[in-house]
Amino acid sequence: MPIPARRIRFTTWRSLATVATAALMAAFLTPAAAHATVRESAPIYSYDNAVRESVWVDTGLDGDGDGRNDRVAVDIVRPREPARQGRKVPVIMDASPYYSCCGRGNESQLKTYDAHGNVVQMPLFYDNYFVPRGYAFVGVDLAGTNRSDGCVDVGGRSDIQSAKAVVDWLNGRARAYTTRTGAAPARATWTNGRTGMIGKSWDGTIANGVAATGVKGLKTIVPISAISSWYDYYFAQGAPLYDSGPDWLSDYVDSPDARARCAAVQRKIVAGAPRTGDWTPFWTERDYVKDARKVRASVFLTHGMEDLNVRTKNFGQWWSALAKNGVERKIWLSQTGHVDPFDFRRGAWVDTLHRWFDHELLGYDNGIDRAPMADIERHPDQWVTTSVWPPRSTGTATLRPGTGSQQGVGTLGLRKGSGTETFTDDPALSETDWAAHIDESTSEKAGFVTGPLTKDLRLSGSSEVTVTATPTTSSAHLSAVLVDLGPDTIRDYAGGGEGITTLTDRTCWGASTAGDSSCYRDTQAATTDVGATVLSRGWADLGTSASPGKGVPLTPGKAYTITLDLAATDHVVPAGHRLALVVAGTDRDLIDPPSSTPTLTLDLSRTSARVPVVGGAEAFGRATAGTGTAASPSVHEGVGDPRTAQRIPGDRH
Repeated sequence: MPIPARRIRFTTWRSLATVATAALMAAFLTPAAAHATVRESAPIYSYDNAVRESVWVDTGLDGDGDGRNDRVAVDIVRPREPARQGRKVPVIMDASPYYSCCGRGNESQLKTYDAHGNVVQMPLFYDNYFVPRGYAFVGVDLAGTNRSDGCVDVGGRSDIQSAKAVVDWLNGRARAYTTRTGAAPARATWTNGRTGMIGKSWDGTIANGVAATGVKGLKTIVPISAISSWYDYYFAQGAPLYDSGPDWLSDYVDSPDARARCAAVQRKIVAGAPRTGDWTPFWTERDYVKDARKVRASVFLTHGMEDLNVRTKNFGQWWSALAKNGVERKIWLSQTGHVDPFDFRRGAWVDTLHRWFDHELLGYDNGIDRAPMADIERHPDQWVTTSVWPPRSTGTATLRPGTGSQQGVGTLGLRKGSGTETFTDDPALSETDWAAHIDESTSEKAGFVTGPLTKDLRLSGSSEVTVTATPTTSSAHLSAVLVDLGPDTIRDYAGGGEGITTLTDRTCWGASTAGDSSCYRDTQAATTDVGATVLSRGWADLGTSASPGKGVPLTPGKAYTITLDLAATDHVVPAGHRLALVVAGTDRDLIDPPSSTPTLTLDLSRTSARVPVVGGAEAFGRATAGTGTAASPSVHEGVGDPRTAQRIPGDRH
């Protein structure tokens, strides 16, 4: 049972005049009186006249081995007026490897600089919107990228220390300099040290990692589509998710001079992350979940439930660990793939983020801590809320597969099954192929289906599927997916925009200058009509059944039992639809195939799915009571195949 957070209530925008008046009044009140009066920070400071400066923070590390400590570049945009009035401001920070190589956001914005080396364009809307409202915005170049020293180590000590050192500097605990190589010190006398980190994908991953150090001064993080364990970005229980490793990724984002000096770091990455899928100390260092007990910051997490880049196991295990440790938290779950909420729910996102930072960094009692914990997209652009996520009434329903009237087309219910099902791995087919032909006897999968539901059935959380399988070869990869069988209109998460279409018109979110516009191209939902929706998925190398961190060759003809972790989700299977479990081999484009082509026999008496159902097993029983026989064989079309281009944990879809 998750530890309930304080409930959160959202309000609508008040008139700018009312807000500005309240903010101006606060300048003449004591802090306690100001907090009692102000409910929302207002854009009362000049963005055009903001201070733009750069400092280089000493990380205390020498990752590139040049005999001196690495310094990371920190670009700052902050309102000029508070310092003149003797007041200090909080900080919103985005630490990223992408500011020069690849760009940020849906429009791939890069940092640009003036002749003095001060930032002109700071990617994304954060500085445009929040600086006039009394925040400083800080953009940190991770070690080895853009104007920073050091080397990229893909989520390891160097990456995390790049950002943690900046939090320490903002709180007076670290050194910084006005230039990359000079000795003139830079001091953060303009800030009160209260820092919030935000970012999508790799950036949000850094926020997770820094929070897991327990650093003082970090008050909140907003990880968007972020990684919580780098092993789970590259592998699923030993099964490789990509045909490359973190060494490719570090080379992709390294600055040109970092590539020349970081060969030793690259060799360590290759040695530490073998393509076998074995767990090594390299992955332990990059596992933030294990350190969730150290987190002091609140967490506002958002993730696409169909994200096939940073797959949703990453948010599910992080959320559970935060809940176990009583961390104040909030969550948004969309139907998209790897997409920022600024690009699928822009107005509500900016409003909510504004109120979150006002509460967490300025201390305003604006009610956001008492509103529902979770916002969930149920249909494109249709959202619901829940006071606690997963809901308190969620319980585990253990679903059992059974044999049907034809090979490979079985039943799914609460009663323990018997018999066997056999399938042969076909790396040319994917989860969409399996779901489309769920009612047909095909050789590449074993499918198990309920009858049509008589009541809606809500799944909320993470599932597990335990299988006992006997292979014919010395290697085998397994996939398990849960499928909603029935017609629906969903976001096209497998399309190029991963659920959005980018339009030509622009809307503005904050103040602009000639070199930094706050105006961004609008988007709308990209939808598709389907007959089946894959709602959760998981993969594993059967060779890791004895030890999750170590794969071994299989003995043909021997039975192995393994539990696959399925990704977290929140999905309602409507009455009239059916719920299906598919067990198969290689999931094309989502895991790599094994070295052999096995045939596997499932022992159904030792196979089950533990599914988080709102209302538990009783709700499942009611929803499936009195259902008829399975539908006649038919094709249930889903989304297209996921794109096969090299993925990076970044902004572009």
